[in-house]
Amino acid sequence: MPTKIQGRKSDHIKICLEEDVQHHHVTTGFEDIYFVHKALPEIERSKIDFKATVFGHKFSAPIIVEAMTGGITEAVKINAAIASAVEELGLGMGVGSQRAAIEKPILEETFAIARKKAPTAFLIANIGGPQLVRGYCVNEAKKAVDMMSADALAIHLNALQEVVQPEGETSFKGVLNKIGEIAQSLDVPVIVKETGAGIAAEEVKKLVSMKVAGIDVAGVGGTSWAAVEYHRAKKEHDEFHQRLGKAFWDWGIPTAISLIETLQSGSPITIASGGIRTGIDAAKALSLGANLAGMAHPILLAATKGPNEVKKTLQVTTESLGNVMFLVGAESIPKLKDVPLVITGKTAEWLKMRGFQPAIYAKKNLSKEEMI
Repeated sequence: MPTKIQGRKSDHIKICLEEDVQHHHVTTGFEDIYFVHKALPEIERSKIDFKATVFGHKFSAPIIVEAMTGGITEAVKINAAIASAVEELGLGMGVGSQRAAIEKPILEETFAIARKKAPTAFLIANIGGPQLVRGYCVNEAKKAVDMMSADALAIHLNALQEVVQPEGETSFKGVLNKIGEIAQSLDVPVIVKETGAGIAAEEVKKLVSMKVAGIDVAGVGGTSWAAVEYHRAKKEHDEFHQRLGKAFWDWGIPTAISLIETLQSGSPITIASGGIRTGIDAAKALSLGANLAGMAHPILLAATKGPNEVKKTLQVTTESLGNVMFLVGAESIPKLKDVPLVITGKTAEWLKMRGFQPAIYAKKNLSKEEMI
């Protein structure tokens, strides 16, 4: 008999595949960020090196598939398809919240399948911040990691989703200290990740003080979890929560802005996610300073068609990343971080108002004589 959690997870996957759940009036902010095209790149496209080492793991390219699902029958096929592709390509992936399997061990296979299909890929386990407040501790965190022999643990923050969800768990009091307890107790890196609303500088500094190993910004511009809950409420003829979901559809911090605030606030390892749809988006995030770029929705759509479609989607992404690197004259990921970026529009305005300096990105790698 499916639990309420399983029913909700199944609804989430179906809605993300079939309904409009993308942000409507707010974008990632990457459209405000421009590379300076290099007409004389002076490098060979075929010799561009994508490799990156993050959390001590060697990636063939700094691309990761973001957490999506687990705990339901449909998740086995999805996680298996993604895992098979990332194993073959030398990338990495996360899984969805493991709460269902922690509370009902028979569901562990829906997560463990990832390690079976990807014996050497970088895998990220996942538990929720609200569950920490309600009693989860180091023991449950270890169970999540051990369940899939994970290389890292993500603790997801989904306050926006919880506040518009009929079953929402809206007590976050004490979550920071619980994160710190787990971060300092596990043998694997602990990543704190948002779920589509972004992370601001103030929270980054608090998380850094708790010794987390990394932050996944997951900003606005892709899937809106308020929109997902809107569609759930609509299905249940719950007008009240439907109206709440619609009101908060575009809530949050655009991904590019959240990424820059996070990077300039001392994040140790930073994953850029939230509406990253192409290798060009990923290249911008990496050039800003992200260690990894994460994708979710395009990979979910591909995973329903099997591992080959996931592989093709990821290959197009990495090929596009390589093309950007060629067009800006960057032979490696470290050199990509040195090329100039021009930040304009609302993204630049926000950063200036918040005390950040968007102009520094336009002057990377320039000599004093070239500085304006």
